[in-house]
This record gives sequence, structure tokens and C-alpha cells, in this order.
Amino acid sequence: MAKFTYDHIHLRSPNPEATAQYYERMFGAEVLRTTQQGTPRIDLKLGGANIFIARVSSGDGVNPPPTTPYQGLDHFGLLVSGIDGIVAELKAKGAVFTKEPTTVRPGVRVAFLRAPEGVSIELLDRNAS
Repeated sequence: MAKFTYDHIHLRSPNPEATAQYYERMFGAEVLRTTQQGTPRIDLKLGGANIFIARVSSGDGVNPPPTTPYQGLDHFGLLVSGIDGIVAELKAKGAVFTKEPTTVRPGVRVAFLRAPEGVSIELLDRNAS
């Protein structure tokens, strides 16, 4: 069987700069600004993951973000340590949580927040006390 490895997440945004600034401010993502075929491009590095942000323009046929939960890709998760403190820090920065920190099984706590364009992000602490 062929071997598959992770490469990237691709986001679409009407304002890629504002989206990049959100991920930089909230999570410390590294913002990479380049050009692709003469057009400005913004990519992020976050926790070893590549996140590509593509501009969406009115009338280009891209659907609006769905309301979670929905079928298909529902969210992406970020592993953290000390989830309650991290949630407090993110709230102080203006993050909007859709699910407060919750113990889902012994030693595992999760929380969900809403990022720009309706992206749902899970924070996951696998060593919670």
C-alpha cells in the first residue's frame, strides 16, 4: 500500500491578512508572506502543520461557512498542556469558545473555539489532572 503523510490544511477567507493575524495572535503561528504567480499569498506554520490561506472574493462561487456540527471535516485539534490556563489566556485575547473545557474521560480535557470564517478548533489536553 502507498504511504501517506500529512501536508497541510487549506482555509478560505475574504480577508487572509486578518485571518493570519488571528492565528498569530491566538496561537503564535508563524506567518509566511510570499507571492504565487504574481499574487500575494499567506501561509502559516502552527505546531508543525502547514496552513494555507486562500482569498475568497464575492461572487466567486464559494459557499459561506457552515454552522457546526456538520458532516464532513468538522474541526482540527491542537494539543495543549494546562488547558484551563490556556483557555483563560485565549479568552483574554478575545477568543470565542463554543465549548468550555470539559473532561471527556479521565486525564483528557477538551475545549472548542470558533476561529475566523467559522473554523472550529479543538484544544486537547491529554494529561489533564
